[in-house]
Amino acid sequence: MRDLVFVAFLLAFFGMGFRKPFIFVLVYAYIDIVSPQRLTYLLLNSIPISLIAVGLSVLGWLAMDDKKDVRVAPRQLLIVILLAYCFYTTKNADFKVEALDKWDWVWKALAFAAFLPLTLRTKLRIESLLLFMVLSASSIIIVGGIKTLGSGGGYGELNLMVANNSGLYEGSTISTVAIAIIPLIVWFMRFGTIFKPDWKVKSFCLALIFACLLIPVGTSTRTGLLCIGLVALLMIRDAKRKVLYLTALGCLGLAAVPFLPSSFTERMGTIKTYKADASASTRLAVWQWTMDYAKTHPMGGGFEAYRQNKIRYEKVATENDGAGQTTVDRSLEVDSARAYHSAYFEMLGEQGYPGLAIWLLINILGIFRMEVLRQRYKKPEPGQEWVAPLASALQTAHIVYMLGATFIAIAFQPFVYMLIGAQIGLDTYMARKREESAWRPLRKARPALA
Repeated sequence: MRDLVFVAFLLAFFGMGFRKPFIFVLVYAYIDIVSPQRLTYLLLNSIPISLIAVGLSVLGWLAMDDKKDVRVAPRQLLIVILLAYCFYTTKNADFKVEALDKWDWVWKALAFAAFLPLTLRTKLRIESLLLFMVLSASSIIIVGGIKTLGSGGGYGELNLMVANNSGLYEGSTISTVAIAIIPLIVWFMRFGTIFKPDWKVKSFCLALIFACLLIPVGTSTRTGLLCIGLVALLMIRDAKRKVLYLTALGCLGLAAVPFLPSSFTERMGTIKTYKADASASTRLAVWQWTMDYAKTHPMGGGFEAYRQNKIRYEKVATENDGAGQTTVDRSLEVDSARAYHSAYFEMLGEQGYPGLAIWLLINILGIFRMEVLRQRYKKPEPGQEWVAPLASALQTAHIVYMLGATFIAIAFQPFVYMLIGAQIGLDTYMARKREESAWRPLRKARPALA
C-alpha cells in the first residue's frame, strides 16, 4: 500500500509539472529527507530512486532550464573541493570497504548541494524548496509529536515510522532539525506566497511548531533541549517587542514544566552529572582519541575511521542515602569502535585538518553571508520585505545545526546541505536583482529646440 501511495504521488507531480525540470529537484528533496524506501516492503527499497531523481534533475536543468546569467558562488566551489577531498580519503581509507558504504550517500549529498543553487533562479523556486523541506521533515515530526502526546516517549523508545535509527529518524538528529526549521515555519506564516498565510495556514504552522517542540521531549535528547534554548535566544533579534517576547517565553516555559514526562526530566538531569552517564563519558574519551589520532594522521583516516578506536574512561556515580551521606562510586570502563558523536570530530578523524577546515569554512561563510543580507535589507525597498526575515531564518537554522552538530555526527546530513543550497540560491538571486536594478539603459538626448 505504501509503495502504491508513493508511486501515485510521483505520477501526480510528474503529470502536473513534467515540462518544469525544477519539479525533479523537489522530488529529490522529498526522497532524500523522508527516505520513503525505508518505509516500504517492496519495489522502492530495490530501486535507486535517489540517484534517478538526481539524474533527472541535472538532465532537466541542462535540457530545459533557463541558464541565463548562471552564477557559481564560492561556497559551491568549496563543496566541490570537499567532495574531491572526500574521494581522496575514501581511496586511502583505513577501512576501505566500510568507507565505500558511507561514500555512496555522501557524494550524492555534496554533489547535489553544489548543483542545487544553479536551479534557484526565482523567489518562487527558493520558497518551493524550503516549503518541500519543511513539509518533508514534518511528515516525521508530526508522527513523533502525536506519539509523544500519546505515550510520553522516552530515550530510544519513540518510534518514528521506521526501526532504522539513522538519518532524520535518529532521535538527536530529528530533534536538531525540528528546532532548526521553526524560524522557517514562522517565515511562512508571514511571507509565504504558495500558501497564503490565512488563518488556516497560520493554525497549521502553530500546530507544527508545537510538534517540533515536542520532538526533543519525545526523544528525550539533551541536544534538542539546548537547541530550543538557542533558537529562543536567536529569535529575540527579530522580535519587535522584545520584553513581551521574553515574558511570554518565560511564562510558556514555566507552564510546560509540570506537563513534561518523567523520562524527559530524568534524562535532562544527566546534563549536570554527565560523568555518571556512559554516553557522555564515552564521547569525551572518543574526542580525546580523535585528537590524538589526528596528530599522527593529519589527512584523516577516511570514512568509518572510528572503528579502530579503543578507549578507557572513568565513570563516576554519586548516591545519597537520605541521611546526608554521599557515596561516590568510580569505575574504569573499556570500550572500542565508539562513534564520534560530533560532526566536528567526525570531520577531524575522517577528513583530517584539511577536511575540517573546508567544512568549517563552508558553514561559517553561510552564516556570514546571511548576516550580510540581514543588514543590507534591514530597511527594504517595496517588495523586498521578505528578504531579511528569510536570511535571518536561514541563519538561525544554520546556527542551531552547528550547535546540534557538536553532539551528533551529522557533518554530511543531506537536509543541512539543502539548507546551504537555499542560502546560496537566495544570495545569488538577490545579487542578480541588485545588478538588474542598478543597470539603466541610456536614453537618447532630445534634439534642442530651435
